[in-house]
Amino acid sequence: MENSTHSKRLAALRQCLKKTSPGDYDAAWIIQPENRRYLSGFKAGDTQFTESSGSLLINNARSLLVTDSRYVLEAEKEAADFEVQILKKGLADDLPGLIQGMGVKKLGFEEGYLTWGLYESFSEKLKGLSPGIDLVPLNGLVEDMREVKDKEEIKAIGDAANLISEILNEIIAKLKPGMTEKEVAWEIEALARHGGAESLSFPPIVASGPNSALPHAVPTDRKLVRNEPVIIDAGVRLNSYCSDITRTVFLGEPGADFRNIYRTVRQAQVSALKEVRPLVDSTHLDRVAREIISAAGFGENFGHGLGHGVGLAVHERPKVGPRDPVKLQKGSVFTVEPGIYIPGKGGVRLEEMVLIEDGGPKILTKNNDLYDF
Repeated sequence: MENSTHSKRLAALRQCLKKTSPGDYDAAWIIQPENRRYLSGFKAGDTQFTESSGSLLINNARSLLVTDSRYVLEAEKEAADFEVQILKKGLADDLPGLIQGMGVKKLGFEEGYLTWGLYESFSEKLKGLSPGIDLVPLNGLVEDMREVKDKEEIKAIGDAANLISEILNEIIAKLKPGMTEKEVAWEIEALARHGGAESLSFPPIVASGPNSALPHAVPTDRKLVRNEPVIIDAGVRLNSYCSDITRTVFLGEPGADFRNIYRTVRQAQVSALKEVRPLVDSTHLDRVAREIISAAGFGENFGHGLGHGVGLAVHERPKVGPRDPVKLQKGSVFTVEPGIYIPGKGGVRLEEMVLIEDGGPKILTKNNDLYDF
């Protein structure tokens, strides 16, 4: 994306900092990789939760990208709006001095991402400065900004959705009894790489027969069997943005019980999709789908929420579930994925990615390979 995009986001964050209650915080410390990428354009990922490839320090006067010698060239190239500062000793040792030099009194931090160990050591060092600096939770400030996608983001997400839709079409056409769940998962990854994906959005879920009753099943050596349900849930990351799609297929003809389950899930999904529009309550969409599933006698077999936001992360805001209602905004992208899971027998889940437009929903994943039972 163009540097101007990140300049606008940086300006928007500064406006948010100004609007916070007086004294809440006067600067933001960003370490969450997707938030860091969103605001700066710096693409380096973190290899593990306790190792950060860089931090952003932002107040109304300055914007710093703090990293170590491994990432300096990338940072200088990708984050044109930021002063690149190199860590000499380490994050906990070098960062307090930089923050003090920016005149910060209260530093907003990402409480959902900072480890307890780093928080303790860092907080102690900040309070030991003269004057001391307090750490204050940002409460999802950047995540809120990311919820509504701009045109460039929508294009990137659409491309990722197209790629995973094409991959799933090819995978479904190749399925046959005797293949193992692991073999199908490996084929998804191979097609993603050949298709130009940077990575998968998450390890693919391939769950057949009784395993399909596990919403987040890990692929096993179990072989696909004729007439049993096979849930395939996969996504790719393309140009930094994610996709997510689920289909349930049968290698042959399912029995009347699974026809009924599939038909119920599809009805719940279609009914919820019809209700998608700007400013609709997230809990309303979940309730529409859940009531249909409950009326069919499967209320206890739909345990997860209806959907989740998709963008730089495969699970982000907005959350679409039975609790914590939010008004869904034009430009939001999220999944609609009802499911029914019968322990010991199997399950059905169907998932589409949807964009809210003025006139209602735009389905980004390809709406094919669906049964009309």
